[in-house]
Amino acid sequence: MKQPITLADVQKFENMEFLAKQLVEGFITGLHQSPYHGFSVEFSEHRLYNSGESTRHIDWKVFARTDKLFVKRYEEETNLRCHLLLDVSPSMYYPVDTHGKIKFSVLCAAAIATLLRKQRDAVGLVTFADSIQLQTPVRSTASHLHTLLLLLQQQLDAVPARSGTEVPDVIHQIAQQIPKRSLVIIFSDMLGRNEDMDATFSALQHLKHQKHEVLIFHVMDRKTEEEFEFAERPYIFVDVETGQELKLQPSQVREHYKTAVENYKRELALKCGQYKIDFVPVDISETFDKVLYSYLVKRAKVR
Repeated sequence: MKQPITLADVQKFENMEFLAKQLVEGFITGLHQSPYHGFSVEFSEHRLYNSGESTRHIDWKVFARTDKLFVKRYEEETNLRCHLLLDVSPSMYYPVDTHGKIKFSVLCAAAIATLLRKQRDAVGLVTFADSIQLQTPVRSTASHLHTLLLLLQQQLDAVPARSGTEVPDVIHQIAQQIPKRSLVIIFSDMLGRNEDMDATFSALQHLKHQKHEVLIFHVMDRKTEEEFEFAERPYIFVDVETGQELKLQPSQVREHYKTAVENYKRELALKCGQYKIDFVPVDISETFDKVLYSYLVKRAKVR
């Protein structure tokens, strides 16, 4: 029998690169492209020399060919600032016997935080339900990573209080607080008290307008939440966020339910594509390391 994956397993990701696809800002020299041009690291392009400036970066080989003075421009490299947004609403603790969705999200977030720390990148954690519950600073130290892993472990063991999910409000709030270009990674089932997709994407657009890179891990239990595979007998279905109960047999609503969920996911993926947001559908029956490895390999190919 396969052993369950634990937080200790995130160490295997330390040697994998997680380079941002967009230009990002940071505060120490690191691995990622900065939107500013400095005189360091990698050559970017030439520009005409301006009289009176330093001749240090004149490209004399180009001058010999063209008899014109050009200066080399370089792209400085800077570390990434990553904000991990973790949905901890009651629906994320489904299924109730395994807490599978929150478990996947916590382990994946821990792996990403560990891997970014290895690259000297700065990471912060935000947990939210109907409002922000916890928000850490964004730092790149080993002690900060240790703190994040402890907080994630606590979240794995927590008993969620009954509340709704307000993804749009939280994202708007985070967008207002992030002063520099960053990578924002959201772990959520995107199921709220009010499934208003326009409001959600207005919030995500807020992040994109500020030049942040956005990645969504859409975490679901495909067997029951998408395929509605339940044995054919009477059930009492309970909304874990509102407590509302519904008595029915699965066959009464299965096809209608599956169509509604399929349409919702299709629109979610389509909107993400339009806004250039990385959208990663997750089935929690797969291990977090398989999902994360697949995404990182795909990400590396399109850089």
